[in-house]
Amino acid sequence: MSFENFQLHPGILKAVQQCGYAAPTPVQSEAIPKIIAGHDVIASANTGTGKTATFVLPALQRLTKRRFKKQYGKPSVLILTPTRELANQVSEAIRKYGKNIRFSSVSLVGGMPYGPQLKSLSRPVDIVVATPGRLMDLIERNNLNLSQVEMLVLDEADRMLDMGFVDEVKKIATLTPENRQTLLFTATWDDSLARLVTRLLKEPERIQIETEPTQHNIEQRVHVADNLDHKNRLLQHLLDDDELTQALIFSATKLGADMLAQDLIEQGHAAAALHGDMKQGARNRTLTNMRRGKLRLLVATDVAARGLDVTSITHVINFDIPRFAEDYVHRIGRTGRAGAQGTAISFVSPDDRLHLERIERYTGQRVPQVVIPGLEPTRSLRSPPSKKRQSRRGDYSAQRKNSYDAPKQRKGGGRYQQPPPHQHNRRQSKIAGK
Repeated sequence: MSFENFQLHPGILKAVQQCGYAAPTPVQSEAIPKIIAGHDVIASANTGTGKTATFVLPALQRLTKRRFKKQYGKPSVLILTPTRELANQVSEAIRKYGKNIRFSSVSLVGGMPYGPQLKSLSRPVDIVVATPGRLMDLIERNNLNLSQVEMLVLDEADRMLDMGFVDEVKKIATLTPENRQTLLFTATWDDSLARLVTRLLKEPERIQIETEPTQHNIEQRVHVADNLDHKNRLLQHLLDDDELTQALIFSATKLGADMLAQDLIEQGHAAAALHGDMKQGARNRTLTNMRRGKLRLLVATDVAARGLDVTSITHVINFDIPRFAEDYVHRIGRTGRAGAQGTAISFVSPDDRLHLERIERYTGQRVPQVVIPGLEPTRSLRSPPSKKRQSRRGDYSAQRKNSYDAPKQRKGGGRYQQPPPHQHNRRQSKIAGK
């Protein structure tokens, strides 16, 4: 099958071809014809399977069939995403695939000034991409009307529910017409999603793409770590590897991400933090610096696990292993993009053994344990949990309170240097230094 089989508008088809896509992915092959035919659709597929284009292409196709005038603040297509990063990714896909047709789209996300968003709604708009919180805020201020929505898309619906947006999603749906088309995309499925589907979708077509939860082009391994000190020494060893071009390092908490990033900066690394407490402008600048190669290390919370697409990331390092197996899959999916080879490394303490076992059951594969000479652990994953656990989730900030002062005791102090302005947020460093 090719994209020509979908009978897309010539302008849309040309844009797809200009992107270099020759054949649709399995989820696209199954879902796009059903969506174009007007069915409600539930699509379950793992990250990296082309879900964004699966709903963006039919949405743009719908706009080419419109015969009535655009209306101010009354979109025809509403796409809800759980995070700002994912909203930005969807908006970029809309611009990319729709560059040869006439339409208007806006992105409404938290952490951005209201002024530009309100100005964008003062003009006719076809597509709104939004996070639930900011969308509800604008609706309550009477800046947006959903009475003309023809297509409602819930992207990463499982993540939206995990983040506590279920009430907002239900409320938003009640403000749209009952005869709308509803599309729900998810990587996982559970009872809460099933209940949501019963309320929002009408006789949906169910599409389940059976794929391996993790990519074969990603080398995965585990390093057993005794404590925070051991994790830091393991990390330093990994960062000395010339094959590590860019790395995404995951921390359990926002404060932990700030503190770890600050430690790395003080060691002379081009590093930065990325998490939900940062303003959107700062997050955008950080991601731009990462994409341009100005940053080698990005320390992030799970806000970056979905929606972040930087093809040059060669390594994902789970400084703190995630508690949920689905998050592990999304984290390591940030490397090995576009068919490239990637490496995913997790630091696991005996206290984290159950989390690792859940991940292995979910992915259906064992993650090999690797020991680095000179950095051997003193405990095994079979060891009993420590009596004085400093943090249930391995929170870097909590553990560091009782740890050594890393920058002062590390070797190579002469390598420390003041980072360039784009690598260092002074306000974050003051917070991290408390």
